[in-house]
Amino acid sequence: MPQKIKELQDQLERIIKGKKDITDKILMAVLAKGHVLLEDVPGVGKTTTALALSRLMGMEFNRIQFTPDVVPSDVTGFTMYDKQSGQFSYRAGAVMCNLLLADEINRTSSKTQAALLEVMEEGRVTVDGETHEVPKPFVVLATENPVGSSGTQMLPESQLDRFMVSLSMGYPDHESLVEILRDRQDTNPLDHAETVVHKEELLKLQEQVQKVYMDDRILSYVADLAEATRVHALITLGLSPRGTLALCRMSKAAAFVDGRDYVVPDDIRKVFGDVAGHRMVLESRARYEERSARDILDEILDTVPVPKVEGA
Repeated sequence: MPQKIKELQDQLERIIKGKKDITDKILMAVLAKGHVLLEDVPGVGKTTTALALSRLMGMEFNRIQFTPDVVPSDVTGFTMYDKQSGQFSYRAGAVMCNLLLADEINRTSSKTQAALLEVMEEGRVTVDGETHEVPKPFVVLATENPVGSSGTQMLPESQLDRFMVSLSMGYPDHESLVEILRDRQDTNPLDHAETVVHKEELLKLQEQVQKVYMDDRILSYVADLAEATRVHALITLGLSPRGTLALCRMSKAAAFVDGRDYVVPDDIRKVFGDVAGHRMVLESRARYEERSARDILDEILDTVPVPKVEGA
């Protein structure tokens, strides 16, 4: 594992107490060129995590607070007529940055949510027929409050599928909470965060992650898991080809962070629930049986045979 990754992990752990598993997976998603959805109650550190990442990675940061009156042009930008030059000029929207914090994304209209689709998938926006590339690297870290909270609505499947992983921060344990209270008596650790990896270095790390090797037996295992979600009796909508590719990329990042240049089955098992969970649409029977998507995915991991791979 590159020393820079270890430094990033250590710095994130100093700022976000007791959530190393979650911050590691967010870091993996960034290395895999993916976007992250954080679903949780307010006040557990979602925004702090985004700010910490942007500072530690030297990324230009924008935040957009989604409310019912936010319109698509707030996200993508718009063209304005310049009387002096006699021409239309493009005014950048919130997406023209390296790390976009889309706060409470499930409080805004479907039309505004859809404005994020093109930029999340292709890294560019089209405004009035003109295409504008977003800076690289580009990561969307979106937060949403649990469905059922006041003023929220479910994200459509097409939007959810754009997120590489969906994670939940959860409340800190007792010891971590005491540490948080102690550290924030006089100052905020975030104020002392310094850049560990510059944007150019991050792009090189992302390239290295892409080159991590996946044996054909590993690829077959990924396909077996994806197919198992599509034929399960309690799942209406299983893992799509896009989701399966995301699982491969996230597994490569997991191997890279673990110091390897090849993927083993444990890498896939480690991230399978985070990549696939939010993409599942369950039968109504699952709700009656009190089975969550994560429960069913754990069952699939237990039933699909694990390949024997050297080095695993």
